Amino acid sequence: MTPDALTGWDEDANAEAYAAFARAFPMYSATSRDLADRARLTDSRLIVDLCGGTGVTAQAILDLAPARAAVISLDNAAAMQRVGQRIVHDPRLSWVTAPAEHLAEHAPPHQVDAVVCNSAIWKTDVSAVAAAVHGVLRPGGRFVFNIGAGFAGLTQPNGQGRTGPSLDSLIHRIAARDYGYTPPPTLDTGPKLPLAAVTHFLTEAGLTVVHTEVTTQHTAMAERKAWLSIPIFARPNGDFTHAQRLDMLEKAYARTNPEETTMTNWLVVVAQRDEPGSPAF
Repeated sequence: MTPDALTGWDEDANAEAYAAFARAFPMYSATSRDLADRARLTDSRLIVDLCGGTGVTAQAILDLAPARAAVISLDNAAAMQRVGQRIVHDPRLSWVTAPAEHLAEHAPPHQVDAVVCNSAIWKTDVSAVAAAVHGVLRPGGRFVFNIGAGFAGLTQPNGQGRTGPSLDSLIHRIAARDYGYTPPPTLDTGPKLPLAAVTHFLTEAGLTVVHTEVTTQHTAMAERKAWLSIPIFARPNGDFTHAQRLDMLEKAYARTNPEETTMTNWLVVVAQRDEPGSPAF
């Protein structure tokens, strides 16, 4: 059996499913608006949407930025950008297909007012990205991004708003029962991007952390199901087709309360390239 579920971001099925999810459910639009607001775009002329995907965050930036502002949406996955260009139509927005680490090759040095990255900083070499961001930000410019709870090592809200098993755990039970699935052993290496590590990378690059905040997002069970329907996020890993994963998902979802919501924490970080002789705040 050839697995077809774990394809990458630069693949049409994932790009289309991701775009449909992002526009049907509030997670990405709400977090994008929050980050764009924290970037202080009122007087901006050039903003970068880093790891911009299908343009949800770019749209939030465009909504808040001045009419004269230009936005660069940079992402390494051409498939995601093809979908985004079909959906977001604004002459102020340009699309650049490149890794986040190569930002400095695609934006003018010290002329970018803000760089915003929603939900994807964990996929990058954060040290290299911070250095690239420093190279393009103007003095006083902001770098605003968020990190999911698991990557940041955050404690989730008590009970997480759930009364029964999570959808993920139910999927794994059904995979074991119906498909003989045995999860591979995992090594607990700790969180990938705790605040201390992120602060170190930013400081080393010449950026100053001016604000951090833990925010909480409420997610309905139907939204979680839709998320796990996207091939790249489907559970469990292993030698399964996407059709098999969807079968497990449907069986698991049937054992949940669709009205139930869960809570997830996010670490929001605001950094700044300081103006010479000026305090960070």
